[in-house]
Amino acid sequence: MKLSAVILSLVLLPTTALASTTNCESDKYHQYVDASLSWYQSLVDLSVKQDESLKEVGDWFLAGRKHHFELNREAVDWYLENDKDQLDLNQPVESWLQLTQQDVKKLSTQQDELGRYAKKAFDDRQSTPHKKNYELRSAFADLLTHPVNIDEPLNAYNEKMTKIAAIKCD
Repeated sequence: MKLSAVILSLVLLPTTALASTTNCESDKYHQYVDASLSWYQSLVDLSVKQDESLKEVGDWFLAGRKHHFELNREAVDWYLENDKDQLDLNQPVESWLQLTQQDVKKLSTQQDELGRYAKKAFDDRQSTPHKKNYELRSAFADLLTHPVNIDEPLNAYNEKMTKIAAIKCD
């Protein structure tokens, strides 16, 4: 009886280690997505604070960023579970997944959760830009050329990214 328990434990050990690594990689990517969305939220908030007329376009922009990053989060989790070869886990976390427009279009036809996320992102990419998109991008450019205006959210983002980069999933 003890021998069979030991054998079973040894057989399950690689599966447990693999699951643990996959969970770590998933968590690491999720943290990257959360940090990125927080950064974009900060940029929009600062832009709207300087020009309240950018509120609507800021919300539109954030919805698009959210759809993009939710797709990536879902895709990374799917690939981690089903086809790790599609991910470049030797790169920094922000480069693990490279989905082309064609990839997103193809994924958007799937009738599953990943397909639903891809459809939102694909539809965003195909839609007409908001009429104030240029004004919002100009406000972002203005913020980015005056680093003192974005010092706090930029430092927070950089600190999060440094912590995320330090996570080792072995």
